[in-house]
Amino acid sequence: MSITADKSIDCKGLSCPEPILHTKMAINSLSSGQILEVVATDPGSVNDMSAWSKRTGNPIVGSAEDGGVYQFFIKKA
Repeated sequence: MSITADKSIDCKGLSCPEPILHTKMAINSLSSGQILEVVATDPGSVNDMSAWSKRTGNPIVGSAEDGGVYQFFIKKA
């Protein structure tokens, strides 16, 4: 994936709702337009991130999965 993140957080090993809570705290530290990379291993994070993105208006601009590791790029609205 060729998206450059302004900040990255590692949520591997955490289960719901921890990845979302960490994402919320991290996105709050960014300026509008910046990109947050989230890496998680919880399969539920796929649906959780999508729902959180729609609810908060911070779009997922890229995502990938490799061997049970999920990567999300979220743009701060």
